Amino acid sequence: MQPILVKEIQKLLQGKLICGLETWKVRDVIYYNRHELKKRHTLIFVNRSDTINWQEINKKGPVLVLSDQPTEELKKALSNTTVIQVENLVQAYWKFIEYYRGLFKIPVTTITGTCGKTTTKDMIKHILSKDRKVQASESSKNEPRRSLPYLIGIDHQTEAAVFEHGLGNIGNIKHQCLIYQPTIGIITNIGVHHLDGCKNLNGYIKAKAEIVDGIKKDGTLILNADDEHTKKISLHSFQGKVIYFGVNMKAHFRASNIQFSNNGMDFLLHSNRKTYHAFVPGYGEHQVYNALAAIAAVTEMGLDPTEAIRRLATFQTMSRHLEFSKGLGGSTIIDDTWTNNPTSVEAALKVLDFIGKDKNIILILGDINRLGQYEKKYHREIGKMVAKRKIHTLITIGKKAKDIADQAKQDGTTAQVHIFDDVHGVGKQLEPILDENAILLIKGPMSSHSMIEFANHLKLK
Repeated sequence: MQPILVKEIQKLLQGKLICGLETWKVRDVIYYNRHELKKRHTLIFVNRSDTINWQEINKKGPVLVLSDQPTEELKKALSNTTVIQVENLVQAYWKFIEYYRGLFKIPVTTITGTCGKTTTKDMIKHILSKDRKVQASESSKNEPRRSLPYLIGIDHQTEAAVFEHGLGNIGNIKHQCLIYQPTIGIITNIGVHHLDGCKNLNGYIKAKAEIVDGIKKDGTLILNADDEHTKKISLHSFQGKVIYFGVNMKAHFRASNIQFSNNGMDFLLHSNRKTYHAFVPGYGEHQVYNALAAIAAVTEMGLDPTEAIRRLATFQTMSRHLEFSKGLGGSTIIDDTWTNNPTSVEAALKVLDFIGKDKNIILILGDINRLGQYEKKYHREIGKMVAKRKIHTLITIGKKAKDIADQAKQDGTTAQVHIFDDVHGVGKQLEPILDENAILLIKGPMSSHSMIEFANHLKLK
């Protein structure tokens, strides 16, 4: 955080000093009961309805409490705590956010999409970090409550920032954009997910579209030219620059001649009437799309495409994202337990279509959560996709995933199908068929610790 004098904060928010000193500098900011108080010199926004533990706060002093609670409550503060009273905490909070974000004239990229958010974000960070200080969200920890700490992580040494948007309900992306005020927004793709919070697919698309109005004036929107659901988003109100990526001839960053290579994908990148040879670590056409979006973003920040491509080649793919390992019996294990939705399942199956030729393919598929009333529909659609392929063994884990198996059998799959409620007994079923000719893909929700642990059990240490 860029340190700010307490007296400056009081002046900015026109608050009343109840007690304490104004001559020290704030070096961190949290919202009480949403974030943990870890550091001294912290500004804490305390809601009117919160019960304040003054002793706990005082231990981390000096601390600045900013609240709209009654004066008699705020006077209970202890000696190491400064208290400023404001008329309306919500208004004061957003005024502070606006002020702090306004201190930095840097490119801020935010990313949404059903799949590829974290990978694209990490690609952008990797490419830029060679010669710039970059603030970024951590892993796929993208919940709205994390947005404030991520913003506060920017200081005057920061030269770029890149964050991914979490989406559980309508309004989440709008809220995060108000905090980040992105100059560049990316939608990687729109598949099917979070239908419980967004009611249906149209609601989910509208929720993703919140990023369009969230980009700062004269900002840039980077979109997937090939994604049918993204095309449903209205851009009539957007006054900035729009860049498209994909294999479509109209894309500004277009890939052609996509080929599986050693540990990644080779492709040709066409942009601004020039053609570049490119490589991205990680298997799958979806990885090329992630790379195109990342290259488009860093090019918009002024980096030459040739240099961006060179740096991208050293990107390290994330664990549990179609992660290849040697497995029991000499088998190949593909761990894709990071996330689970219909779009990512289809992407994983397409990878298997190529690398699984002349191999015994074993699929272990778990429940897909957060599909609301459409759970059965989309699990059965995956069963149809499986039935069209030459699969040796299909194993489903979970009550929802059972519909995958049932549909695959109904559609005449040639696979041996086994249905389990949990991972117990799956290992025994696999033992006779795990050999050098077997490729096993395990895919389940990141909330399933048992599936993650089972995936690790399958790998040779």
